[in-house]
Amino acid sequence: MALLINETCTACDACLPECPNDAISAGDPIYVIDPLKCTECVGAKDEPQCRLVCPVSDCIVDHPDFRESREELQEKHKALHG
Repeated sequence: MALLINETCTACDACLPECPNDAISAGDPIYVIDPLKCTECVGAKDEPQCRLVCPVSDCIVDHPDFRESREELQEKHKALHG
């Protein structure tokens, strides 16, 4: 399942360099995650790196419209990185 940055985002820039898929970008006024690129770091790391570095608890949540299994996330990672 992809992740979603909610309105509690402070646009602190902590998450941007941590995403191995370049799925995070600056929005207006908060950061956004491209659900088609987000794999919750499956294929690259053991857990979502953006959540680890985000100073605002519960700012990065599961995206309600993108429910994917671990296997689907792994396939998405392979498609993005070859």
